[in-house]
Amino acid sequence: MFKRIDHVEIVTDQPERTVEFYTEVLGFTVKSRDRIDPAAPGVSLDLVYLELGGTVVELMTYHGMALDRPPAKEHLGYRIMALEVDDMRTAVDYLGAKGVDVVWGPKIREKYARAEIRDPDGNHIELRQWIR
Repeated sequence: MFKRIDHVEIVTDQPERTVEFYTEVLGFTVKSRDRIDPAAPGVSLDLVYLELGGTVVELMTYHGMALDRPPAKEHLGYRIMALEVDDMRTAVDYLGAKGVDVVWGPKIREKYARAEIRDPDGNHIELRQWIR
């Protein structure tokens, strides 16, 4: 049911410098880019997916706020670990039976479905089903 760590999210306010570090220094390649408008009222979100050996780092940059800082509940740095699942509904039902609540989602987009749970310490874990 749970396949692998799908990606790790990092919020940055310096996306080009961060992309350069991951690609030029660490050898990642840019897998894809996306923009979500609006992520919040008046705020857009740029996403850059970087890949190295099957591991993906998702860089997130918020725009439209003073100094391009992230929204109030966001912070710079590590944000979340994401687990890829075979089927979102099956995973959500399984977790519910184990007493684990979904705290956000599932949200279905064209290429993926996602939801979030929390571990016992409150750390966010995203569930991601890729729709191919």
